[in-house]
Amino acid sequence: MNVAAYLARIGRPDLLDVPPSADHLRELHAAHVERVAYEALEIWLGRPTSVDPEESAARIIGGRGGYCYHLNGAFSALAIALGYDVTRHVGGVQNRGSAPGITANHLVLTVRLPDGDWLVDLGLGDALHEPLPLVEGTYRQGPFEYGLRPSEVAPGGWRLDHDPRGSFAGMDFGPAPAEMSAFTEKHHELSTSPDSGFVRTATIQRRDAAGVDTLRGLVLSRIGEHESRMTVTGQDDYFAVLADVFGLPMTDVSPREREKLWRKLSEAHERWLTGTTG
Repeated sequence: MNVAAYLARIGRPDLLDVPPSADHLRELHAAHVERVAYEALEIWLGRPTSVDPEESAARIIGGRGGYCYHLNGAFSALAIALGYDVTRHVGGVQNRGSAPGITANHLVLTVRLPDGDWLVDLGLGDALHEPLPLVEGTYRQGPFEYGLRPSEVAPGGWRLDHDPRGSFAGMDFGPAPAEMSAFTEKHHELSTSPDSGFVRTATIQRRDAAGVDTLRGLVLSRIGEHESRMTVTGQDDYFAVLADVFGLPMTDVSPREREKLWRKLSEAHERWLTGTTG
């Protein structure tokens, strides 16, 4: 992995030779979520991906984003290269209305530093802007308030409770270290199953210190000091939003692929409006 290119991608080339610390970890985390979007457009483009951190890092360096396996996988490789003590964990994101569980639908990172352990998670879309100390308590970041406590479903693990305005209820993870192979099967399911949220809805999110921007299908919304919601109505406007709001210029997508993607998004939006699934 080209560490210098990765740091340049997130706008922090100055962090190349600095020693690991809580302050530098916060700076890396915040820069990453602000510059690298949470997105699964490769699924909608028909481009299979893997959970390999090197592949994910190369795609990020090239101007794209990813979802948890890609974002946390790539960041873990970056942080390790910078000298951080990183552990990967199997987690489970709980959607609203469902039960908590360690389902492997989420990759979680912890980082050990002299001042303690930290929850590092760049793959939750509208959640963390900065890492959290692994200490039970309540934490506010921008418009959201999070709760961190021992997990009730993973003995020795942890539970992150999202803000009520967030896109999911919470996330649990176990204490044991995990290899990336632990996520291969679930990644295939999430990338291909018609029941997968990534397959049903093209969602892009970008967190910053003041809030979060979300593009769900063709509906663009903002949660923060000023809240807004609008529908994107044209192909050119859609790709302009990707570039201007989410930092996704999509230079790797051909004109023909753009037209095909826009057609799929428009059809999905019409089905959503009419309440049909066919």
